[in-house]
Amino acid sequence: MKRLTGFIPIFIVLVVLLIVIPLPVALLDTMFVLNIAISITIFLTTMYIKEALQFSILPTLLLITTVFRIALNVSSTRLILSNNGQAGKVIGTFGDFVLGGNVVVGFVVFLIIVAVQFIVITKGSERVAEVAARFTLDAMPGKQMAIDADLSAGIITDQEAVQRRQKVQKEADFYGAMDGASKFVKGDAILSILVVFINFIGGVIVGMVEGGHTFKEVLNIYSIATVGDGLASQLPSLMISIATGMVVTRAASSESFNKDVSKQFLSQPNALIITGGVLIGFMLIPGFPKMATLMLGSLLVFLGTRLINTQKQIENELVKANERTSSKSVKEADFYKNIDNVYDLISVDPMELEFGYSIVSMVSNNKGNAFVDRVVMLRKQFALDMGFVFPSVRLRDNTMLAPNQYVIKIKGEEVARGEVLVDYYLALDSGNVKGQIDGIDTVEPAYGIPSKWILKSDKEQAEAYGYTIIDPISVIITHLSEVIRHHAFELISRKDLLSLVENVKKTGRISTDDIIPDLISVIDLHKIISNLLKEFIPIKDMETILSTIADNISTTKDTDTLTEYVRQALKRTITRTFARDGSIMVISLSSKIEKLILSGLKKADNKTYLNIDPGKITEIVDGVNEQIEKHKNMFTTPIILTSSVVRIHISRLLEQFIPNVAVLSFSEIENNVQILALGNVTVKD
Repeated sequence: MKRLTGFIPIFIVLVVLLIVIPLPVALLDTMFVLNIAISITIFLTTMYIKEALQFSILPTLLLITTVFRIALNVSSTRLILSNNGQAGKVIGTFGDFVLGGNVVVGFVVFLIIVAVQFIVITKGSERVAEVAARFTLDAMPGKQMAIDADLSAGIITDQEAVQRRQKVQKEADFYGAMDGASKFVKGDAILSILVVFINFIGGVIVGMVEGGHTFKEVLNIYSIATVGDGLASQLPSLMISIATGMVVTRAASSESFNKDVSKQFLSQPNALIITGGVLIGFMLIPGFPKMATLMLGSLLVFLGTRLINTQKQIENELVKANERTSSKSVKEADFYKNIDNVYDLISVDPMELEFGYSIVSMVSNNKGNAFVDRVVMLRKQFALDMGFVFPSVRLRDNTMLAPNQYVIKIKGEEVARGEVLVDYYLALDSGNVKGQIDGIDTVEPAYGIPSKWILKSDKEQAEAYGYTIIDPISVIITHLSEVIRHHAFELISRKDLLSLVENVKKTGRISTDDIIPDLISVIDLHKIISNLLKEFIPIKDMETILSTIADNISTTKDTDTLTEYVRQALKRTITRTFARDGSIMVISLSSKIEKLILSGLKKADNKTYLNIDPGKITEIVDGVNEQIEKHKNMFTTPIILTSSVVRIHISRLLEQFIPNVAVLSFSEIENNVQILALGNVTVKD
């Protein structure tokens, strides 16, 4: 292939040089054979392509082949006029075969071929190419808008959109080039007529001047050479003209011309039978060739009958397939007569991860095992960090999603979704990048960080600029981790809780049987554990949790109050979770707000609830939001610090308006940690 690539420029240069370099007879014969071979190849190629862009070099080939034929015409004319009409075996064979001893007949046949090419084929192809070029250019804005709409709807990826835009541009360029290139073939046909007259008239003059032959012999010699030369160049030109017409007239097809002809012609067997019957009827016309008519008509009737029988067999198979489907439906109905089988349909998985088809290919190939392993390792890490083993995640495809989308569901309902580009990397802006890199702007789904999808080839450069690079699987795993963290309180079941309690029994350091269910029920313990997980407090130290509950259960049965006691007992864990380098940055609440909260506490049915003026609630929330926005670069998780008496009520108040905020009390922070108050929230009197 590389050798052929290097030969092509040399060949084109030689074609141009043929116009001025005299060729020996043997080499001219070789060039004529090569011209015929090239034209046949182009002609057959146009029959096998499925769309015009698969042969996008055709306009350039038309120019090269036209120049090649002109060069051969010049060389052959030189030999005809200077070599007593002897211009090689190819020209002589074509001339003898067509003339058949009659000069007039030969010229008439040649002129008909040239006229057909010039008036019918070339003229039609030129017009079709012109119209196609204009319509393609007019349709470009609409096609571009359709691509943008599909991209916005998530039907196609960014890469597919780029490919489709390039295809639209190439179509416009191709048909525009074909509109101009068809003029080459038209000019070639005109030139052929001129060359014929030049060869014939010039040859007769040369033959008569040089002498040695009678006028009849001169006419015979130069008529054979002239017609042979014209046919040797015009038959290849005719095939290329037909090929040009076939390319520009292909429309509404996704198959090759051969398949389209066989499929569409043979799709109407009745038309074949009627045509065969009409041909057989022609036998009644006196003098009509009965044998040829009978054979062709019978063949069409036979072919149409066979096609009808084949179509009936296909229809019967479809009927049987429908019957099997119907039978299967009946069997399915019998299956669901058992009510227990219906209950299986309404079971809900604790967690589901659904993928669009582009991501399915990523998690189902050899990377699929890597994805499952990452989920397994995430479960291990989550257990180490939070003390909770989250349930299995059901992986499945969803054809209703966009190709690059995924959805995370908790108990059958969507809680989060994201989008990844399979063959790209996500480059996160760390805030200290040293340069910009090309990519598709997006937002990291787990934390909302501005980022870009970049090509694999740009990965090293992005890392050098200071971007944090994440592969698509890691993007999904990180998002899944955050979703599990925020919904752990929903995911932990009472069965999971009992497993944690059984795990405590193995240590033997605490007797859980004396606590559960004698002191506290599994239901109330589940509420306390859920309260802790809801505010991202690890439950790994179950011994401390159970011991604290046992120590305080005699004074209160309220699970919220018991949760506060447990939090204070877990202050080492809480401090480790939120403190950094021996200090913790917080936003404090003024004493006015705490007094306002305390005065608004009401009791009913052994439960405490908050009842304060909505305007004051808005003032508190706005003040907290203002301080968080002011100091957002100082912490990843905003921390509100207050007294232990009102902590739970402040937390319940803020969780309705400000997500991802931690509310801690002074009793939950170890004494050796330095508290840095970044701001203070207060209310008006």
